[in-house]
Amino acid sequence: MDSVILTRGWRDVRGGADRGPQKLGDLLGAVLDEAGVRADLDRQSALTQWEESVGEEIAAVTHARSVADATLVVEVRSSAWLMELNMMKGEILGRLNRDLETEIDKLVFVLSPEG
Repeated sequence: MDSVILTRGWRDVRGGADRGPQKLGDLLGAVLDEAGVRADLDRQSALTQWEESVGEEIAAVTHARSVADATLVVEVRSSAWLMELNMMKGEILGRLNRDLETEIDKLVFVLSPEG
């Protein structure tokens, strides 16, 4: 895919002078950094990375539901698995963070409403 280049009317994100043509991806990254949301967006990849990070067996009984404030909420199919996963929380968090750009600080396991 070709890069989009912005050539007109765009200024340095930090308010500096016009720097000429810039790739949209570079500009967007700077805007995300300036707004302080890049880390939050990076953490969202935990939702798609979950299955690969934890493996088939755990992924079969869980669903990564949401990420907020560096906390990943994971639904678990049964109370037995919920207890087991809570005992493995440190190991699972380590595996997950090894695969992410920005770390998840906390894992919260909840019983799935679908049981």
